[in-house]
Amino acid sequence: MQGFCAILGEELGLEEQIDKYWSKRLPSQINCTNYLKKYLLKNIDTPLVLGLDDIDQIFPYTEIAQAFFALLRAWHENGKNEEIWQKLRLVIAHSQEAYISLNVNQSPFNVGLSVEIGEFNATQIKELVQRHKLNWSGTEIEQLRGMIDGHPYLLRTALYQIATGNLTLEQFLKVAPTDEGLYRGFLRPYLSLLEEDESLKRAMQKVINSEIPVELESAQSFKLRSLGLIEFKGNEVECPCNLYRLYFGKRLSQ
Repeated sequence: MQGFCAILGEELGLEEQIDKYWSKRLPSQINCTNYLKKYLLKNIDTPLVLGLDDIDQIFPYTEIAQAFFALLRAWHENGKNEEIWQKLRLVIAHSQEAYISLNVNQSPFNVGLSVEIGEFNATQIKELVQRHKLNWSGTEIEQLRGMIDGHPYLLRTALYQIATGNLTLEQFLKVAPTDEGLYRGFLRPYLSLLEEDESLKRAMQKVINSEIPVELESAQSFKLRSLGLIEFKGNEVECPCNLYRLYFGKRLSQ
């Protein structure tokens, strides 16, 4: 937490005063809160927008995540009662749903304004293709969509590489679900997570080996959905795109 506070102070152009405000007798969460309130927020005149990107990276570390998220929630609640805390604006970005167990009164995910970026539909994908100056037929657009569905990041990555001449659509479709493809860095962490959880691995295998929606245990469905690896069809689930089916299908069967 000291490092976190030091980075905040550095970004605000304030001299580090951690030794002055940090007490060895108090928990790090309280020390961090005191440093933020009594030093950082006190010495700025305009609101501080604190953006926390990829916050889901700490989800696997349950104890750390629970403590840190409780801290963020406490700061949010402080703003309702103390004027100085109204200077702090929290922006939390995550690509996975919070699948860890959090007390509803200590979670930062059920307060404030929630904005979800959904999958692009067929019309939006067509427009995105056109914005990349690609003169594609409907068949070519459907080939792209079949591989990666409407996932914003996957679409943008593919279209940028194709539009800049680094590869053709045909080449992309061939290598996308392989370790040679654009998404190896994106897919590997998910593969590692599945390999570490035998129950989750079997659930994903069941999904990708079926051509029709299947039913999973609720805990498995929720976690796979939180990872973005499946989508619901009523009470059943299915694989959203060929990228996941081909990539995980080969590797999880080994």
